[in-house]
Amino acid sequence: MAKRVLMVLTSHDMMGISGKKTGNWFDEVATPYYKLKEAGFDVTLASPKGGPAPLDPFSFDEMFMTENTRKFQKDSLAQLTLANTLRFNDINTDDYDGVFFPGGYGQLWDLASDSKVIRAIENWIEEKTPVAMVCHAPAVLRDAKNPVGEPLVKGKDVTGFTDAEDEEIDLSRHLLFSLEKALTTNGGNFRRSNKNWLPNVVEDRALLTGQNPASAAPIADALVARLR
Repeated sequence: MAKRVLMVLTSHDMMGISGKKTGNWFDEVATPYYKLKEAGFDVTLASPKGGPAPLDPFSFDEMFMTENTRKFQKDSLAQLTLANTLRFNDINTDDYDGVFFPGGYGQLWDLASDSKVIRAIENWIEEKTPVAMVCHAPAVLRDAKNPVGEPLVKGKDVTGFTDAEDEEIDLSRHLLFSLEKALTTNGGNFRRSNKNWLPNVVEDRALLTGQNPASAAPIADALVARLR
């Protein structure tokens, strides 16, 4: 049987009270989706609310579009899957061999405080099920604990979208919290690339984290390698 991978997306599409629309970053959905499918895995999409998972309008800017996002736009099955994500509370989280969390700002508002998602991450890591998280998705680790009640990231090598990258696009003032500060405050060994926007993937046992959109492809490759 094909191995099963769960992609967990945000259902949230507003950046606080700023009036700015947000959601899942398109290429961080499309590129891993195709890399996982092309590796022969069965890919399931889920979100807190189920149904349509929003894509960040900014990620449709021509500078961020890729071969995979354009392919996804023309792929009727992929579009149908994105429009009909499963409700996270309705799935059996033990049914999957690997997990992928695309990034986006919405994750800070719903997934980071979703108790079932947090509990599932704790269980996956404890059971050594590989969990890959890219860009702002590692923010979902903020409240996750290890079996002795300490922060899950304590002592672990991790990365994610940096404060410097948020500042460069002038969005840090609109965020619910800082991903970088949350992980470092919890004792994570935060590893960033030498310059903003460069791909950077950090692996620590079952936890795989990627820094930014440029990391979507390499972290998907890393998850594929783990599952093989």
